[in-house]
Formats: sequence, structure tokens, C-alpha cells
Amino acid sequence: MKEPKILPTQPRTTAQVKFSTGQVLEGPLNATVEQFVVAANFPANPKPVACLVEGLLRELTYRVDRDLNVQVLTLADSDGMRVYRRSLSFLLVVATHELFPEARILIDYGLNFGALYCEVEGRPMFSEVELKRIEARMRELVEANLPIVKKRISLEEAEAIFTKRNAADRLALLKARRKPYVTTYTLNSFTGYMHGYKVPSTGYLDLFSLDLYHRGFVLRYPRTHLPTQIQPQVNYPKLVGVFDEYGDWMKKLGIPDVGSLNRVITKGNIVEMMLVAEALQEQRIAQIATLLSSVHDRVRLVLISGPSSSGKTTFSKRLAIQLLAHGIRPLAIGLDDFIVDRAYTPRDEDGDFDYESLYSLNLELFNKTLLRLMQGETVILPRYNFFTGKSEAGKAISISADHMILIEGIHGMNPDLVPSIPAESVFRVYVSALTQLNLDRHNRIPTTDTRLIRRIIRDNSHRGYTAKDTISRWPKVRRGEYTWIFPYQENANIMFNSALVYELAVMKPLVEPLLLQIKPGKPEYIEANRLLSFLDWFEPCSTELVPRNSLLREFIGDSILHDYSAHG
Repeated sequence: MKEPKILPTQPRTTAQVKFSTGQVLEGPLNATVEQFVVAANFPANPKPVACLVEGLLRELTYRVDRDLNVQVLTLADSDGMRVYRRSLSFLLVVATHELFPEARILIDYGLNFGALYCEVEGRPMFSEVELKRIEARMRELVEANLPIVKKRISLEEAEAIFTKRNAADRLALLKARRKPYVTTYTLNSFTGYMHGYKVPSTGYLDLFSLDLYHRGFVLRYPRTHLPTQIQPQVNYPKLVGVFDEYGDWMKKLGIPDVGSLNRVITKGNIVEMMLVAEALQEQRIAQIATLLSSVHDRVRLVLISGPSSSGKTTFSKRLAIQLLAHGIRPLAIGLDDFIVDRAYTPRDEDGDFDYESLYSLNLELFNKTLLRLMQGETVILPRYNFFTGKSEAGKAISISADHMILIEGIHGMNPDLVPSIPAESVFRVYVSALTQLNLDRHNRIPTTDTRLIRRIIRDNSHRGYTAKDTISRWPKVRRGEYTWIFPYQENANIMFNSALVYELAVMKPLVEPLLLQIKPGKPEYIEANRLLSFLDWFEPCSTELVPRNSLLREFIGDSILHDYSAHG
């Protein structure tokens, strides 16, 4: 073999960037990824907003100090959309501060049509004219393409900034900071903390709208599946009502944010707060049971639905117990037993069996079985064998006048599930974990993150899945929710919020070791690192303090309801 020719040379003053598209560019050392992206003439739509550098999430301001592999992230990518949404929130806060310095923006929760619901504190709610002034100022800042400057400052500097601004929520949060610094961002003369990466400048943030909504307003933005347009506004009166109820619960508990929760934990008052939070949930379940008791003369079927890891199973069991207290005999029927034989199961876009689809169920058999049961006949329930992929004969059952059938499954809000059942005989309950416990006024925790953490813990302890397994499956679960659950949520007769204000503090020590097992370089590492980053703000809390009938026990284990079943 011929020896390679090796010659002395000078240190390089350039670096190469190889994009995931195959394009390779060379430029001076310490140029930004943004400069390489511009030179590469990437399409303007969907807009590039961030990047993966050697598999790690980075801002476009990242300096190229060596040869690198880079994947550009746009608004069509979930991580890119998070960067855009977070940067847009910062732009809103800055513009509002410039026009109405007395106003304090609360970025409260997300809505499925692509919007953040916000309220204002410190002054009356903005009028439509005032809101359009803020929007106009945001667009002026976008047109000026001003830099969003990132800076790491000491905790002491951060405390001075937020003390001057009277940001008590931010100061309480900083007490849990384990690092000696805080990363801030500055736009014009406003310096703030917004957890997570941003775009390099305001010119990236041209796609948004501000509109009045409920008691506040919404900041609207595109969705990943339609990254170049704002979607129509949708009214969700029942969903928003549940958020209002949870907000009232948080006020009763005196815990508006994570800093407040941390203070309760460190002072040793967590048990009382837990018991009150659990009592509020039990009170709500009892109210639902009382309502069902009042309509039992016509309602024979209760459909319980909600997205993954909402706690539907434990809710159903606790509701069954409350119904028994009213003299109503609950009978639970499993929707999974009505799955069609595997040969007829629909497949998703990847060619996998799509058990999320409504049409994975034998709807004709399901409706006939329920009708016969409600008419007093004895029926033989099917039983789906997941090993053989075929339906088998199950047990024979019948019900009496004092029975109520409970069915839990993701399609309960979909009217196409029970087209043959008289509408007046059906009552629908939508269950979801709709947390409003945010890091502080400007840094929200998506409700989806709470459900994902619940699922990671449960999948590991009950099914033997790793955190990597669960995170890799999560996008497909989410697609199913947007197709089969969220469009029908307002069909619910009533909604139940399964979120517990203390749960992330309890789940933190359980999920952190699982997330830390995911190594850099794996696609799931970015998501794991993001979850670890916001959990770092929580003080941990012992699982031993959680009541054994708590809905949270469905995920962390040792539930007293684990073996309970409503057999009627």
C-alpha cells in the first residue's frame, strides 16, 4: 500500500459546514451558522430558525470554530417551532413593556389552533385598539430587524434586574437556581429571561397575530404542519372553562408558579398543599357523579376520553366509586376488546398498524352490543387477543336498571363512535392534564410535557420501555391526538382536569435518571435535555407523600386502585 503524503502546513483560518442536504460551504473561522445558512440560499419558507450542530440543538448565532455537520431547523420542525414561539413571546413582552410599562403580561397556556393565551396584570385588560397598538409595535421591531442579544450574567446581576422590575415570580424562581449564572436576552433596552433558545434577530418573527380572546388575548403563530400561515381562531368555551377552574384552584392553594411551589416544599408545608389539591380533584369527581345521578333515568352510557397519559383509567375507577355512593352500579367495558382482527386493522403513513384510528374498532359490533345490553338483553362481550391479533368470545353479561356503563378510550368524544345509540342516553367526559403551573409569568410549561413525563415513568415501570423508546414514539402519539381526539374535545358534556399542582416536583427524581440514560448523538437526546432543563427549576418531592388513591399513582405506582375494577 502506498504511503500517504503528509506535509507541513499552516493552521487553517477557515472551516467547512456540511449541511444535511449534502451542500458543503467553507468560510472563516468563528462565522455564525446563520451566515453559512444565508450563503447556502436555503428557502425562506418554511423559515430557518435554529439548527442541529453535530446532533445538538443550537441557535443560529452559534460560532463555527471547526468543520461541522449542520441540520437546519425550520418552522416545520417541532424544535424550530419552539424557538420561534419562545422568541415571539419575548417580542410581545418587550413591545408591551415599551408601550404600557405598568402592564405585566401573563403567558398562560397554549391552544390547539396555534396560539398562546395571555392575560394582563397591573392594569385593566387591553382594549382592541390597545392590543392593535402592541401588534403594530411588534411589527415595527420586526421591520427594524434588531438583534436579540444573548448574555450570561451572574445571579446577583439577575436579581438586581428583576428586583428593579418588581418581578417577584422571577426572584422566587432564582432561589432554585443551581448554577451561578443566568442566560438573559436583550432587545432594545429590555433584558429578560425566557427559558430556551431564540432566533438571532426580530426580522425572523414576521408571522403572528394578536387578537382578543376570552378574558385576555391570544398570540397566534403557525403550526408545524402549516408553517407558512396562521390558522383560524377557534373558540373552546369548555376547555377554557377548565383552565379557569384550575387557575382558581391555584389561587386557593397560593401557588401561582414554580417559585411558589418550591417555597412550600422547602418550608415543609407540602403535605397540606397536596391534600388540598387532592381534595379539590375529589370534589370535582363527586360533582360529576352527582350530575350523572341526576340524569340516570335517561343516561346509561358514560364515555370517558382524553389524550395519552391523562389519567383516564384512575379517573374512571374513582368515578365508579362515587357512583356506587349514589346507588348506581357502574359496569366498565374495555374499548380495546372491540378492535378488528389484525388483517383488517388500518395502517398509518409509515405502514404500521394504526390502533389510534377509529376504524381499528369494530364499530358495528360495538354499537349492536351496547344497544342490546341497554335493552336488557344478555350479550357476550368480545375479547381481543393482542398475541394472535384476533377477536375471541368473552364473558356473558347483562345489566339492570340501576347500572351505568363506563367506557374509557380515546374516541369517546367522536360522535361516529356510537351513531346507533340515542344521543340522550350518552354522557361524555373529557379528561386531560391541563396544567397552568408555569416557571414564571413569561415561561410556560406545555401541558404536553407533563403528560410525556407521566408516560416515560409509567412506560418504564409497567412496560419495560426506556425513556428513549417513549420519546421516539411520542410524535406518532401526538399526531393521533390531533387527528382523533382534539377536534372532538368540545363535544364533552363535562371536562375534568387531571393535573396536580405538585406532580412535577414528585416526578422529577423519578424521571431524571431515565432521561440521563439517553446519550448525546441520539435523536431523542434533544427532547430529553429540554425536559431536564426545565425540571432543574423544581425542588424535588418524595413520592411517599402522595396519597395512594391519587390519580398520580397511575404513573408512579403503588395505587390502591390498581386492582379495582367496576364489574357492576
